[in-house]
Amino acid sequence: MFQKILIANRGEIALRILRACRQMNVPAVVAYSEADIDTLAVQEADEAICIGPAEAKRSYLSSAAVISAAIVTGCDAIHPGYGFLSEDDAFADTVRAHGLTFIGPPAEVLERFASKAATRRLLAEHGLPTIPGSGLLRDDAHALDEAERIGYPVLVKPSAGGGGKGMRMVRSPRELEQALPICRSEARAAFGDDSLYLEKWLEENRHVEVQVIVDHYGNGVHLGERDCSVQRRHQKLIEEAPTPALGPDSRRHLCEEAVGAIVAAGYENVGTLEFLVDNDGNHYFIEINCRIQVEHPVTEMLTGIDMVAEQIRIAAGEPLGYSQADIELRGHAIEFRIAAEDIAHDFRPEAGTIEAYLPPGGPGVRMDSHLYTGYDVPPYYDSLLGKLIVHGPDRPTAIARARTALSELRVDGLPTTAPLHRAILSHPVFLDGNFTTNLLDRVGPGAFVTAARETAAHEQARAEA
Repeated sequence: MFQKILIANRGEIALRILRACRQMNVPAVVAYSEADIDTLAVQEADEAICIGPAEAKRSYLSSAAVISAAIVTGCDAIHPGYGFLSEDDAFADTVRAHGLTFIGPPAEVLERFASKAATRRLLAEHGLPTIPGSGLLRDDAHALDEAERIGYPVLVKPSAGGGGKGMRMVRSPRELEQALPICRSEARAAFGDDSLYLEKWLEENRHVEVQVIVDHYGNGVHLGERDCSVQRRHQKLIEEAPTPALGPDSRRHLCEEAVGAIVAAGYENVGTLEFLVDNDGNHYFIEINCRIQVEHPVTEMLTGIDMVAEQIRIAAGEPLGYSQADIELRGHAIEFRIAAEDIAHDFRPEAGTIEAYLPPGGPGVRMDSHLYTGYDVPPYYDSLLGKLIVHGPDRPTAIARARTALSELRVDGLPTTAPLHRAILSHPVFLDGNFTTNLLDRVGPGAFVTAARETAAHEQARAEA
């Protein structure tokens, strides 16, 4: 096991990794930017080190700053969390070159799966059905030719990164020509790589992902699937497991096919394979995330497996230690992303002081957040404030607990997306479980936003009274 781990991230995931390290009795150092000196992870850490100014590319995205911090503090491993450098194969290779361990897939594995287009081809060779698409686009003319071959509508996607950045759905050549420069610009700004590819757009689909863990010795298991279909502009809002879209046989087939293909392709450590599922239950592989996911607590609640600890163990060279038969999926779990966004103004990100913070409690309720009363939310990073996760023996119970937990959650000082989650929880389409990735468009985002605004206004009036 490692002697000391540098946590090269911020916010709730930095705190989550710190807790895992403590439970494993592994000392940890929290790396932070000047803007994050007052964050909870820094306050809770036994040791912390500043790695640069607020600007991410000079701190959290600076491989030189991160590696220097690890060396100076005597760390022998670096945990990148999610985002930032977590899927950067060049960074992972540099970490290894300095005698340190990257907690995640090794550099050669990250490089193998770095291109989404190449990954689709690789996993198709190992039996995964893939959605029709293109290779990397050489130029606009190539994009137009490929779109005609695939058939409109198509989705323009960045080959590097994820999170909905650099993605556009287009229905015509004119829309494609307009979208390409925008997507390239967004991809370049977010990932430092403006390469794009096309994917066939399914009008009605579910977004379902399979969680896998593979050790250094080729032993792999899946931890079930998660449904991430409640989205806005390709950004996930709510995740739940198991998916209401599949029956037991289809679910088992999907998960077994996913883990079999990824083991055969030589993957290592924790990863997530993402699929689209059509109305007939057919699944199509679209991409892999070679890191811990924002929504990993959903799977932890179902399995009882600490996935961050698993990342650390496997990176340290330990064998998996259990088989698929040892894994039991229990009940139903749902996660709600609580972000500092003003839903009344097109989900505009907000920054400022948290005047009061009260996390919810009760059976089956978990709140992963770095917030505290008096904390200043900086304007430089992602707007995620925390994740509310609920668990119950079945979906109706989980939804009931979610309603209670969301009503108890208090975050004063900034607008959040919590009222939107409450509005979604009250809608029959979500309650029936018969929704797709166009839920907000199908029902009308205005209906959710209006209900959420009314809820927020009522809460504000009650707080002032």
